[in-house]
Amino acid sequence: MRVANSFFSYLMAVGNVLGYAVGSYTHLYKIFPFTKTTACDVYCANLKSCFFLSIFLLLTLTILAFIIVPEKATAPSQTEPPENSGHVVAKKRKILVFWDLFGALKDLPRPMRILLLVTCLNWIAWFPFLLFDIDWMGKEVYGGKVGEGKLYNHGVRAGAVGMMLSAVVLGCTSGDVKDRE
Repeated sequence: MRVANSFFSYLMAVGNVLGYAVGSYTHLYKIFPFTKTTACDVYCANLKSCFFLSIFLLLTLTILAFIIVPEKATAPSQTEPPENSGHVVAKKRKILVFWDLFGALKDLPRPMRILLLVTCLNWIAWFPFLLFDIDWMGKEVYGGKVGEGKLYNHGVRAGAVGMMLSAVVLGCTSGDVKDRE
């Protein structure tokens, strides 16, 4: 389990590094030249290009997973209701899936539930910081204004590099997870 968590956090760090690197590239719109129009300037075109790139990667990796990963067919168990017994049974089964998830949380020890709650609240608290700190670098640290001069752009780029370095540190430390038992 520790190796799986370590591998997960490492791949998350790799994804963050690649995402920040792509996001800090100012000429990304040149890969998709149709994104820049008179109504959509360079920043808008770069954002659209990021979306197109992420859609392409998501579709490619999903199709690749469908092709490469085999799925083993299993026989339905006797406890599951038959599929053709009506809409009400299917709806009950969908609700039971969510109940199973909450039931699994109920069976966890109290310290683990508190840890999950703290982690959830931590991500909610960090999200605005992670979202707006790059803009803050451009405005407050570099003293630039949006759309005026190059100071803001340099600050945003420096903020993106800082976030990328944070992801690199996450990747390096994810390999240092040791069994403490």
